[in-house]
Amino acid sequence: MVGAGLAVLLGVMLVVVTIASAVGTVVVPRGVPVRLPLVVFLVVRKLFVIPVRSARQPARAEHFLAHYAPISLLVLMATWLTLIAAGFTAIYWGLGTGPVLKSFEASGSSITTLGFVPLHTAPEQAAAFVEAGLGLLVLALLVTYLPSMYAAFQRREALVSLASIQAGTPATGTGLLVRFNLIRGFEALEPQVWEPWTAGFVDIEESHTSLAALPFFRSPQPDRSWITSAGAILDAAALLASTVEIERQPAAELCIRAGYLSLRRVATHFDLAYPPDPVRGDPILIEREEWEEARQALADAGIPVRDDLDEAWLDFAGWRVNYDAVVIGLAGMVGAPSAPWSADRVPNKPHRPRIRRRRW
Repeated sequence: MVGAGLAVLLGVMLVVVTIASAVGTVVVPRGVPVRLPLVVFLVVRKLFVIPVRSARQPARAEHFLAHYAPISLLVLMATWLTLIAAGFTAIYWGLGTGPVLKSFEASGSSITTLGFVPLHTAPEQAAAFVEAGLGLLVLALLVTYLPSMYAAFQRREALVSLASIQAGTPATGTGLLVRFNLIRGFEALEPQVWEPWTAGFVDIEESHTSLAALPFFRSPQPDRSWITSAGAILDAAALLASTVEIERQPAAELCIRAGYLSLRRVATHFDLAYPPDPVRGDPILIEREEWEEARQALADAGIPVRDDLDEAWLDFAGWRVNYDAVVIGLAGMVGAPSAPWSADRVPNKPHRPRIRRRRW
């Protein structure tokens, strides 16, 4: 009798934590760290390591990686349903439905709403009604989750495509400034680049934490990425604010602030370490020689640049230090394709979200 009661209690607890995981992942409108989805995504990632590493061509590896996030979502849904079925198997066994196999059949019959196993007592029938409702709830959550995710994905990819048009593929900050100087002039940057990306960073902060699978969804074009495009836009704003001899553009500086605050929030959600309070003069992962090459490219394109190299370099590094670690860290976490000043300097062992949360 004690064993049966304990089985019911354990089954109820398993069902409760599983539903809490689903609700925290799909329903709660904020970035709630939930452990179970992280476990699923990490397990699926390990399964993708072998085909990605064995791919002889980058395009082939990118083909495998494009399936990683969608498959992880399907595995997550199957995991939720499996845990609910396991929890109700214990409940049915505790209610006296029969041996474990018979209880499992009753659970499967209820969660799929097929009803091929007859249940006679009122507690068994009540459990069947609840399990059928929870199974339908999980499916309904996924159905409502996917449109929200793909709507956010489309908004993000519109910005990525815009960055590719304006700054090249892969996008670079230098390319953006050179192209605008040649075609429209820097006065067009505010309405066409800084304002859309400032709003875009706000959207990324909300969507990439509340929809935790979204950062891993890759761009339709294999040589583009949301994080490398964001890094290029921030680099363009930093170069304009530090290296180009031009009247100050507050919109560019606000775009940098919106960008690093947004990306830090995403990095925090995935336990990615970064300097919390960087200051001017702190080291960055861009060498001064690389910056001088970018400065020379701007000068060769007819863009007026500052003559004081030491001060201009300190100004650029002072802007870049705000987003340097998070751009490179996030590029490593999502496996972004190589791009200058971001994914091209990801360490050999990129960051993986740590499973140390108490909340399931």
